[in-house]
Amino acid sequence: MRTTHSPKRPWLAAVLAALATGLGHLYLRRWRRAIGWFGALGITSYVLVEPTALDALARGTVADPVAVLPILLVAGLSVADAYLLARAQNAVARVTVTPEGQLTHCPSCGRELEADLDFCHWCTTEIPDLDEMLGGEEGRR
Repeated sequence: MRTTHSPKRPWLAAVLAALATGLGHLYLRRWRRAIGWFGALGITSYVLVEPTALDALARGTVADPVAVLPILLVAGLSVADAYLLARAQNAVARVTVTPEGQLTHCPSCGRELEADLDFCHWCTTEIPDLDEMLGGEEGRR
């Protein structure tokens, strides 16, 4: 059974992640990663941010922005991760094969490949045989 990937919008994943940490990853259907980012935010706010700063943030009044900097850092990294993950998923979904059985786009970065090279000249990823990618002869069916 072959899985199909619908293209995802990286900007939408980033906006959703900016609205709520982990939400962009839920959009990408990366459940464990979303839980991980939400957990990282919870642990960071519990360990590194004072309770008074959290209360002020919940009320919408932040007297000292440096006090909530760890939360902003984790949230920003979550946004960047969701954006880059969406781009990578789209690159993998774009992988196509020529009639001769050669890949036309890199499975790692999604850029076009040179036919005579056995690696991607953009990201230096080694290009596996098509049989390896599809799981042998049974993967083609």
